[in-house]
Amino acid sequence: MTGTLPAMPPELLRAAETAKGFMPPAEGRALYETALVYGRVGPLLEVGTYCGKSAIYFGAAAREAGTVLVTVDHHHGSEENQAGWEHHDPTLVDPVTGRMDTLPTFRKNIERAGLEDVVVAVIGTSETVSKLWSTELGLLFIDGGHSEEFASADYENWAAKIKIGGALAIHDVFPDPADGGQAPYRVYLRALASGAFEERRVEGSLRILERTSAADPLAPAS
Repeated sequence: MTGTLPAMPPELLRAAETAKGFMPPAEGRALYETALVYGRVGPLLEVGTYCGKSAIYFGAAAREAGTVLVTVDHHHGSEENQAGWEHHDPTLVDPVTGRMDTLPTFRKNIERAGLEDVVVAVIGTSETVSKLWSTELGLLFIDGGHSEEFASADYENWAAKIKIGGALAIHDVFPDPADGGQAPYRVYLRALASGAFEERRVEGSLRILERTSAADPLAPAS
């Protein structure tokens, strides 16, 4: 997949790697390379924006591929971002409301990266936005809430919107429970079992699957 792909512009790579977030550099570059390929199939959509780290990788690829990234988040943080949890960042708490609010940081990161023309933020819950969405996708990236409820719902709400020949990317896939939560891993197994997807790339906890058939992604495994 990566042999003849253009490198990410150095200034955008720096912007992505220095932005607040949880995407390791190798996985971020894999997102960029994947989006270069599948961005030519259709638009990119990510569930889970946080502060825009992955959106910069995607935005750089979207510009090169001649498409856009739509990034969906309510910007109040997933369960693991709340106070008392491992990934809570008190600097992202709104001092007036007392709630997590990642939107201002996201907007600054995308503006500084110069990607406002190719990164479209949709502020709302994944479920609400999915009900209004009808455009087929070249790539879907699931990286929102990591509980069983939210990870499964993100797959169920969005997977069928991927074009045949498009891709499904899933973050934080940990086959070993000692490494992390199992909800994204179960989504990954479900996608493969549906017969709609085939695996194309593994990079750390990132899995890239291609939609290779019109099989129903939500069909139970046979």
